Parts: sequence; structure tokens; C-alpha cells
Amino acid sequence: MDGLIEILKIFLPAAAVFAAAFFTVHRFLDSEQKRRDHELKKSVQSAITPLKLGAYERVVIFLERIHPDTLVVRVNKHGMTAQQLQIELVKTIKTEYEHNLSQQIYISHNAWELVKTAKEEIIKLINISATKVAHENSSTELAMMVLNITANLDKRLPNDVALEYIKKEISQIF
Repeated sequence: MDGLIEILKIFLPAAAVFAAAFFTVHRFLDSEQKRRDHELKKSVQSAITPLKLGAYERVVIFLERIHPDTLVVRVNKHGMTAQQLQIELVKTIKTEYEHNLSQQIYISHNAWELVKTAKEEIIKLINISATKVAHENSSTELAMMVLNITANLDKRLPNDVALEYIKKEISQIF
């Protein structure tokens, strides 16, 4: 019995010291890991932030370029027929969209969905306008039809909605 007490006198303090050392080292290693993770996250964030900002800039430029007011003026050339203008307008929108597809990696899902919707709705507006003008008519007639429909819409254009959302999202991030 005295031998057991002697062993416990040695073992219990040693166990207490071991447990204290174990928990102290464990806590230190955890905090060190959290610090490293934070530093890694910070360095990754500093590398990605310019890319994200650039993506938002590209998407804003895309939305501005597909606005019917600027698109029609930019694409319409003297001597085009209404059908040629319709084809060129849709082709321009699709080409610009394809050029900016990679930007969806850096912007939020909701923002990208609004960008896609804007593209589809502007194409739809152009196609609806084209049904109201004979294909062989002057491109100016189609251009005027697109501009008139745009001006008489009761709601905002989808690219304006997307622009507003993106501006709000950027202000929350930065």
C-alpha cells in the first residue's frame, strides 16, 4: 500500500504537469495555425482583390456597351438594312458577352445572373423591334424602333438594374 501511495505521489504531479503542458502547447499550436491561416487568407485576398475589381469594371463596361442607346449608335452603319442591323446588334452583344464570360469567376452569382438576364432581355428587345420593321427597310428605321421601345418602357432596362446591383455590391465589398 505504501508503494502505491509513493507511485501516486510521483504519478499525479507528473500527470498534472503533462496535462498542463499538453493543453498549453495545444492552445499555442491552435493559435499559431489560426494566425497562419489568417495571414494566408490576407495574402490571397490582396492578390484577388485587384482581379475582382477588374472583373466588376469589365462587367460594368459590358452593361454600358449593350445599352440600346449606345449599341444602336455604335453598330448602325450607313447603307445597312434593318435585318443586317438586327443581325449585327445581336452578334455584337453575344461577342461582347463571350469576351467577358470569365468575369463570372470573380463576381457574385446574383450579379452574374443579372448580367445574363440583361443580355437576353436586350436581345429580346432588339428582336421584338425587328418584327415591327420590314427586313429590307433602312437600318435607321430599326434603330429608331429600338430607341422608341426603349424610351417607352414602363420599367427600367435590365442592364440598368444589373448596374445598380453591381454598384451596390461593390460598395459593400470595398
